[in-house]
Order: sequence, then structure tokens, then C-alpha cells
Amino acid sequence: MSVARVVCVFGLGDAGARIAGDLAAAGVEVRGYDPAEVATPPGVVRHREPGPAAASADVVLAVTAAADAATALTQALDAIPRNAVYADLATAPPALKRRLGAIARDAGLGFVDVALMAVVAGPGLRTPALASGPAARDFAAAMTPLGMPVEHAGDEPGGAATRKLLRSVFMKGLAAVVIESMRAAVAADLAGETWANIVGEITAADEALLRRLVTGTPRHAARRVHEMEAAAALLSELGVEPTMTAATTTHLRRIEADPALVPDPPA
Repeated sequence: MSVARVVCVFGLGDAGARIAGDLAAAGVEVRGYDPAEVATPPGVVRHREPGPAAASADVVLAVTAAADAATALTQALDAIPRNAVYADLATAPPALKRRLGAIARDAGLGFVDVALMAVVAGPGLRTPALASGPAARDFAAAMTPLGMPVEHAGDEPGGAATRKLLRSVFMKGLAAVVIESMRAAVAADLAGETWANIVGEITAADEALLRRLVTGTPRHAARRVHEMEAAAALLSELGVEPTMTAATTTHLRRIEADPALVPDPPA
């Protein structure tokens, strides 16, 4: 597939609007559709119905929430050209991506599961993306020359979503733990010291530390259970709900009972 000349964007929220605006600025004919009362990015032709927005598009980008992904695909299924690439950018479970891929395949459309791997607000169209599915290579050929860095992640829908969500388990979990720790630190009037401690640990972390944390957990699980129980009691005393701390305690108890739950890190 050659570079996209006409792109339809379903969903003009923060991410969709930024990508659509960047495409228009790059000289692409961009057509947009969103039933919500949101602003239309400069250079984008806004349509009141999804069918006209998708007609004659080379690529359709569905930048919606997961709950709206199926509707986005089916709302204009008959209007999307059969040689077009339909790209679903929702952050959604792999099973949903596979279901969308089957719908697109039965309709004769090329489908690609796209996972945006950074916050779109800064880089916009240049947000790094993973693409998987039968039309992943066509998507890369259509979008890479326009400025989107696309990495091929396999020929099956759900591959890109799987990779993104595995990263999300760590990144979003880390944010939640830091927030809970800092809420308690504020309550204890130790915010500055605790923040400096967290920053120091993270900036000094390397693979050797990560390996020690993982491989040492089964051996020290019992002791760490007691430590986290004490931490949970402290948070409760400070008036902070120990959500993440309690979850860590539960996780450690399971590992204490079954050390095989901890996988060996890759060599």
C-alpha cells in the first residue's frame, strides 16, 4: 500500500483530534466524525454522519474508547472502501481486537490493531505505535511516510494490544504505588524525604536490582508479608486507604504458599 492520501478519523477527542490535526498539517485530506460536542481540528472536514466521512478513505483511524470500538467499526461498514485499511487504536483487550478483526475480515476490510505507546498530547502523529493484524504492514506503509513511527508486531489482531497492556501493568501499577506512598508521606509530614527516596531508588535501578527483587521474593516472602502488614497498618493510622499495599500483601502470601508463581527473568 502507498502512503495514505485520504484518512478518516472516527473519534475527535484529545488523541484523535491531535492526530487528525497533524495529518491535515502534513497535507493529507482528513475527514472526521464524532457524535460528541467536541471541537474540530484545523484542516479537518467534519461530517455529521460516519458513512460520508469514511467514503473513499485509504485509512480509517478509530480513536475511541474500548467500549465504543465495535460501534466505530460497524457504524459505516458498508461505506468504507474494500481496499482501505481499518485501524483500531482503542486501548482494549486482545480478545476484543480479535473480534473486531473477524468483523472486518468478513466485510473484506484490512484490519490492524494499533497500540499507541506514549501519551499522544506531546508527539501527536509521531507517537510510537505498534501494529499487528493482517493489514499491519499496509498500515505502516501508509502512515510511516507521514511521520507516524510504526513497528510491526505480528500478523494477528491482539498482538499490539497484548504488548501495550503488559507494559501498562507495570507502568500504571508503578504510578499507583508511588501515589499511595506519597499520600501517606504527606500525612506523615515526610513528603520531601519520601519523594527523594523514591526518585533515588528509581533513577539508580538497573537490571541487577530488578533481578534481585524478583528472584529474592520467594525466599523472603514470609518476612515481606509481615513488613507490608506493618506498612498497611501505618497507612490506616495516617488515614490513607492501603489499596496497593494490601494487594502487595495478598500477592506475597500467595507466593509464600507457591513460590513457583514467580517466573525466572529472561537470561
